[in-house]
Amino acid sequence: MSLEDFKKLNNPYSDFSPELLALWHDDKGNWNKAHDQVDHLSGKDAARVHAYLHRKEGDLWNADYWYRQAGIARPNQSLEQEWESLVRYFLK
Repeated sequence: MSLEDFKKLNNPYSDFSPELLALWHDDKGNWNKAHDQVDHLSGKDAARVHAYLHRKEGDLWNADYWYRQAGIARPNQSLEQEWESLVRYFLK
C-alpha cells in the first residue's frame, strides 16, 4: 500500500499493527485514540510512535523521553515529514 492509499482509507485494516493504527488515527485527527494504541506497549517501534505523538502534542520533554526509549534523537524534520516516514516504515 502506498502512503497516498493509506491516507485515503476511511477505515483501518484489521491487520494493522498498533503503531500503524495509531498513525492512522492521528491522521484522522484523533490524537487520543492514536495515543491509546501505543501508550501501553513496550519496544522501540511503539516508543518511536509514542515520541512522535508527544512531539505533535507539544510536550517536548515527554517526547524526548520516548525518543530516548526508541534509541534515537528527536528528528530535525517537520511533523508531517516524520509522520510520513513512520507510515512508510510500518507499511513495509
